[in-house]
Amino acid sequence: MSISTRMAKAGTPTPPRRVFGLSVVAVGVWALTAFFFWTGLYQVYLINQAKTPMMPIIIGIIGLTMLYPLLPWARSLGLNARRTRALAASDLRGARASASSGRDEALTSLGFSTGFLLIAALLHFVTTNDAAVTKTFLRADFIAQSWSKVAEGFWINIQVAIGAEIIVLVAGLGIAIMRMLPGRPGRPLRWLATAYVDVFRAIPSIIVLYLVGFGLTIAKVPIVSDLSPTMLAIIALALTYTGYVAEVYRAGLESIHPSQWSAARSLGLSYGQTLRKVIVPQATRRMVPPLLNDFIGLQKDTALISIMGVVDSFMQARLISSSVFNLSPVLVVAVVFIIATIPQARFVDRLMAKDAAKMKAGAL
Repeated sequence: MSISTRMAKAGTPTPPRRVFGLSVVAVGVWALTAFFFWTGLYQVYLINQAKTPMMPIIIGIIGLTMLYPLLPWARSLGLNARRTRALAASDLRGARASASSGRDEALTSLGFSTGFLLIAALLHFVTTNDAAVTKTFLRADFIAQSWSKVAEGFWINIQVAIGAEIIVLVAGLGIAIMRMLPGRPGRPLRWLATAYVDVFRAIPSIIVLYLVGFGLTIAKVPIVSDLSPTMLAIIALALTYTGYVAEVYRAGLESIHPSQWSAARSLGLSYGQTLRKVIVPQATRRMVPPLLNDFIGLQKDTALISIMGVVDSFMQARLISSSVFNLSPVLVVAVVFIIATIPQARFVDRLMAKDAAKMKAGAL
């Protein structure tokens, strides 16, 4: 009869389970990961050793990072041995603490090993077939050649994004208010606002850009046809994203409890004053995170304006790619958008976390 069974029959707490099995799984995953990771790094070394004299040192430093998961794995073994000694000394509390810490260390080793395994899979992907992916997307000389021109073109993307965002913030609020107008007098405007939102949320952005960029010019619409392609791009993106942002505004405004409307109107405030002084200030805090998410999408869609002839970052990359017959310059555009977008995404996450914490504190 095992120790656990005897202790259970005697009515005493059962001892904690051993950590050794989990440690074996963790080191097994690490060994598999290390094999693929180091063989992938060796392929990178073979591809780049002639171009970069420092490549062996770089590869060696990166390869040493694979040893990190062994540290928590070794600690898990030590904690498992401590658990055994504690049980031998009838120290059940110490055994449980050692086993718990040992499981955490083993899981930490397993987690890092799994992460490295995913990196190793990506490494093999870019180095297989005689490094075809690397040669197509990661040519260092073409990346260095295109970086300055892509960054110059990205300034156009920023201008278009900011211009469209300013228009969208104002127009979206107007459309949202139109959709919320009360009574029969506001019914025609509600219908028009609903139709606008439904239509422009249904049409892909690239089609709106094409129709505005070329259609209005061909039709020779007064004033509009004389605008630059950049201004037409701002208008096209503003038309599309006003529909999305209007729904964000409407959801935020309607999330305010009806008692706020009633209280404001009972004090003699008009419908417009109630919106401006009571409802909108309260809804703004709730609307900021989804608004920023829509603006991140707007910024990414500025890569589509090249179809209108605007020489933005994507157009610059395409021109360079067509001259060198390689897609590395296009990857530069992707990296530039990542650099610009990730801080905004983290800022949105932080705002949402703060808002959730405030709501939780209020509920308590």
